Amino acid sequence: MNTPPPAHLRLTTVDTRDRLRIELHGDLDFDNAGVLLQEVTTQLSARPGLKDLHLHCGGLGSVDSTGLSTLLMILRRTSAAGVRLHLDDRTAGLDRILVITGTLDYLTAPPSNGVAKPSVSEENVGAARPTGPDGTT
Repeated sequence: MNTPPPAHLRLTTVDTRDRLRIELHGDLDFDNAGVLLQEVTTQLSARPGLKDLHLHCGGLGSVDSTGLSTLLMILRRTSAAGVRLHLDDRTAGLDRILVITGTLDYLTAPPSNGVAKPSVSEENVGAARPTGPDGTT
């Protein structure tokens, strides 16, 4: 049996003086998550005036538990640095794992002084929950 090669994670970084955007293309998983964490850590260290970090997630493939753990670690590091984390253009797959694990609000909560971000509707939340073989949750 042949297994496909891993979908490597490609990062494209676009920055301004107080804002950084990292575009993610590929899988955020055990094989690739360290690449993103290293890039974010490097950028946070090099840019003390940074206010916002935008992770553009529209090009994400699959996200596993290591990918989710990496996003949580990035949130801790950005919070410690006083930088606001944004998960932009989230894919349905990313939203699904965030809803299932109960981390959607934690990772996407609005700032304490600001405008609320759109949330996942109840309809989408129900669709994201896994069901058992008999169709029950």
